[in-house]
Amino acid sequence: MLIDIALDAVGSDKAPEPEVRGAILACRSLPVRVHLVGPEPELRDLLDEHLENEDLPIVIHHASERIGMDEKAAHAVRSKKDSSMRVGLKLVREGKVAGFVTAGNTGAAMATAKMVLGALPGVDRPALATPMPTSKGNHPCVLLDVGANVDCKAHNLEQFAVMGEMYSRTVFKVDRPRVGLLSIGEEETKGNDLTRESFPLLKALPIHFIGNVEGRDIFNGHADVIVCDGFVGNVALKTSEGIGRFVRDVLRESLTRTVTAKVGALLSRQAFNDFRRRLDYTEYGGAILLGVRGVCIIGHGSSNDNAIYNGIRVAAEFAKAGTNARIEQEFASRPKRTAPAADSSAEATIQ
Repeated sequence: MLIDIALDAVGSDKAPEPEVRGAILACRSLPVRVHLVGPEPELRDLLDEHLENEDLPIVIHHASERIGMDEKAAHAVRSKKDSSMRVGLKLVREGKVAGFVTAGNTGAAMATAKMVLGALPGVDRPALATPMPTSKGNHPCVLLDVGANVDCKAHNLEQFAVMGEMYSRTVFKVDRPRVGLLSIGEEETKGNDLTRESFPLLKALPIHFIGNVEGRDIFNGHADVIVCDGFVGNVALKTSEGIGRFVRDVLRESLTRTVTAKVGALLSRQAFNDFRRRLDYTEYGGAILLGVRGVCIIGHGSSNDNAIYNGIRVAAEFAKAGTNARIEQEFASRPKRTAPAADSSAEATIQ
């Protein structure tokens, strides 16, 4: 049975070419039906150009408006009623598709998802979670929040821990995920007010909390889930991407500097390609917005067809795993507590 996934066809920097090519790749190799959302005449022409009579499970849903990367999220969400994001997320809400993928304006995607889908019961703030490669290689480390909430309270990080732990269990099949709190030292007393207030809350949860972890633990496989506020998480994510590109470029330069190095490079091409794939963000498909009533994957604006393909793959895997239902059950089973004071701090967006 095919899994239906909606794709914002006009979200990325170079849309709609990467989206159409990524959708074709996905439909050729995955059990999915892709619903392209965007201007139908433009998408129809592009599909005809790429398919050449090939019959693939791709459907087009017309949306007359698109939200640009430089638009203010709040204004765009309010003013553009027929945007590709809103139309695609309505398909999720109506149960016509199992998930939605976009490489568009992150702030607008989060705001639209919260407005159209709503938050899961027990979740005060949705969080962006992304898989990070580790040296162990058997499964990624889930890092959250990576940009949905710049300013957080301790109870927000507590909820992120529950959602991240369930994500690791259901999608990556980790039996007992090790959950760490990102800080500047392993001791419980290290960190800022937020980490010190969050520590006892995470420790009291029915999860395998391993205490504070440091930045190096994102990649060494020491933890399966790492929790932080969106400011710290976004800095960690962008720094990691920059380091990955730097290491890849330096290694390529070193391997082609001399004739001897070139010969060595030929002999080690497979190893180098494997290394490059492990550092390539396009292999991970994007960040999942945890805590909303539906599957929403948000990718890079610079996403190519491989990133779009993997975004569709991740959305299908997440939907098939039933992670949202498991998160909702987890919050429903927890003892009711006094609601925290209203939180009026602004949310951040990844630009």
